[in-house]
Amino acid sequence: MKKLILCFMVLIIAAFSIQAIADENNTNIDEPHLVQYITQIYKQIDFKNCNHLSYYVFEKAYRGYLNLKYAGKLNNEKEIITICNYDLPSTENRLWVIDLHAHKVLFNTYVAHGQGTGEDCAAEFSNTKNSHQSSLGFYVTTATYEGEHGTSLRLDGMDYGYNDAALDRDIVVHGAEYVSEHFITENNRLGRSWGCPAVALDLALPLINTIKDGTCFFSYFPDNKYMKTAYWLNKKITHLPENNMLPDIEMNLKLEKGSYANRNTTILNNTIASVGKIENKNSSKDLNSYSNSFPKNITRIEYVRNGKIDSVKTFVIEGN
Repeated sequence: MKKLILCFMVLIIAAFSIQAIADENNTNIDEPHLVQYITQIYKQIDFKNCNHLSYYVFEKAYRGYLNLKYAGKLNNEKEIITICNYDLPSTENRLWVIDLHAHKVLFNTYVAHGQGTGEDCAAEFSNTKNSHQSSLGFYVTTATYEGEHGTSLRLDGMDYGYNDAALDRDIVVHGAEYVSEHFITENNRLGRSWGCPAVALDLALPLINTIKDGTCFFSYFPDNKYMKTAYWLNKKITHLPENNMLPDIEMNLKLEKGSYANRNTTILNNTIASVGKIENKNSSKDLNSYSNSFPKNITRIEYVRNGKIDSVKTFVIEGN
């Protein structure tokens, strides 16, 4: 019996050791890799038929998204993020719903801020009940209910001191008549809510059904205190999605650190072709190791995706 207990304890210790090693390995995402990874994600999103979301705002939103995702706060079946940029006036389409898996903008539309937050432009934010102000930060969408404004979506605030009172304040996504072109024409601004991110009546139901049940919702404004102290925004990121582009980024970093003239090279995937026809190399390795196969003074490298040239970059390999 003692031997059985001893074996069991050894197995438990081994399991914890393996997990500790895995956790340690997951902390090795340095800032240059992370920034380039987020940049790659951003570049894949199709903004052709909508307003262009600022990269700066997306980068902040995506950092929080990753932290919430790997803290187990989000629904892994729905890779969707909603971003409200309250740094823009209410007369602009300042809400984006993005499908991160499909790299598509599903909605880009008007969103109201609270009566106490400002007129056309947002200025003041609060986490206090009856303030009628919007709240900053990250939320996780929960369930819908039928209320005064029809189908509405509850938001669970994740940022302590900034929006964690959202459920108690009844901060929800709902449709409203005052979110419309007509209201803007008559008033030179969008209508205002009691703190809720209200959207147009005709978009409320499809938008709510898209983002409900555990997706990330981020309300942005360049508030210095929030940017410096918000937990989910500033928490060190230790995980990236399994289908991440880290191998490509590793090669890109080595290109920048090596003897290459071009400092803007972007590696798109693990398949490389060149004038020297080097293909299917592991891009996590330094390109210098393949340099003998390149023609001397090469100035053209083709980056191939699925057998087709995706882009062409030029640089000079020194020393060949």
